[in-house]
Amino acid sequence: MAQTVILTGDINLLGVNDPKIPFAQIGPTLKKADLVISNFECCLYEPDEERSIHDEGFYANLASGETLLEGGIGIIGNANNVNFGASAIRSSCARLDELGIPHAGAGVDRKSAYAPVFVEVDKVKYGFMQRSSVYWSHGGHEATEDHPGIAIVQAHTAYKPLVTETKTLTRPGNPPEIITWCETSSMQAYQDDLAAARKQCDVLIASNHWGCGHDVLQYMEELGRAAIDAGADVVMGHGPHFPLPVEVYKGKPIFYSLGSFSFHTGHRAQKHPDWIGFMPKLTVEDNKVTAARFALVRHNEKNETYFVSPANETMELEKVYGPSEVYGTKYSIDGDNVVVTL
Repeated sequence: MAQTVILTGDINLLGVNDPKIPFAQIGPTLKKADLVISNFECCLYEPDEERSIHDEGFYANLASGETLLEGGIGIIGNANNVNFGASAIRSSCARLDELGIPHAGAGVDRKSAYAPVFVEVDKVKYGFMQRSSVYWSHGGHEATEDHPGIAIVQAHTAYKPLVTETKTLTRPGNPPEIITWCETSSMQAYQDDLAAARKQCDVLIASNHWGCGHDVLQYMEELGRAAIDAGADVVMGHGPHFPLPVEVYKGKPIFYSLGSFSFHTGHRAQKHPDWIGFMPKLTVEDNKVTAARFALVRHNEKNETYFVSPANETMELEKVYGPSEVYGTKYSIDGDNVVVTL
């Protein structure tokens, strides 16, 4: 029998005092799925003193974690740039364990942060692994053998001056070309971990926190394709708080950014009403992802996530359709969903 797996973008529970509110409208749909996997962009942590804004950690009260249960979330990834601080990560992992929600990407030490998680649904075993390429280089953000943190894949940036094709003329003030790439050893370790997880499950989801702005950067393509090559059946990306293109690589979808799902309050208590996101729905048959489509979601001033029709979001979809042409991705509308041809 076919199963439905839902993927979501960023969930940030800052400012949530009533766990029933964020998914009041969308919860019934989530709970009908066989499995829901989300990116969790905060820590469940109540510090003794006010946090430093320089650390940029997102800390939500412990009670807000009940929101995940209200939404039927079955797995979360918590390797994010704002999942920061040893005490915060210890607290968040402990609270998630109390709630009975499997999580990957952050942990009390390197082993737990880098480990995949597995969930079995009606004899289909799903594996999930998350890494971040966006992290703080100071303060011990990466998990080590004896220190809490997140799991990372390292990437680099270089700036290349632009010259004309016919002569070496530079024009002062011209912006450089930005080049990014993955650290070879770091990416190989990621592929090795994925390959090992692949042997332990029927369907493998790779999740990556990455990106900068509206472009799909070179290292994102490199990393997404490497994940598929290592055995992942789908890649869910997040980091930019808006959707990015979808690539179908070797018949498997790479969602470069799912955008927002439930993210109402951000840095310095700034409100972010009405951000848009993609909510992929994957059909799994005979241990394979046989179909992929996505719904569009926004959230209102009350912080309720709700569905929006593709017919009313043509401008947002065009922002994704156009840049997807380089990948040859084919989209079609089916009612309130956008189908991605695999």
